[in-house]
Amino acid sequence: VRFLGLVRPFMFMLPEVSAATKKVPVKEKVLWTAITLFVYLVCCQIPLYGISNTKSSDPFYWMRVILASNKGTLMELGISPIVTS
Repeated sequence: VRFLGLVRPFMFMLPEVSAATKKVPVKEKVLWTAITLFVYLVCCQIPLYGISNTKSSDPFYWMRVILASNKGTLMELGISPIVTS
């Protein structure tokens, strides 16, 4: 018994994505990657309203160094604000 054989009766309920009509050039992919990186880096610098910046110990210090983020910024919330907006 194969997995596809078990799933075949339910295939009509799954959404299907059509094939791409044109090939996306590498320049366009690089452009969108650069724009996304820029938005991410900007969000890492915008402070959250109402969050006081204390000098207490920060358990995520090294993660912030790697991700180029500051304590109390939009990226403190993760990417959920970007996804939900």
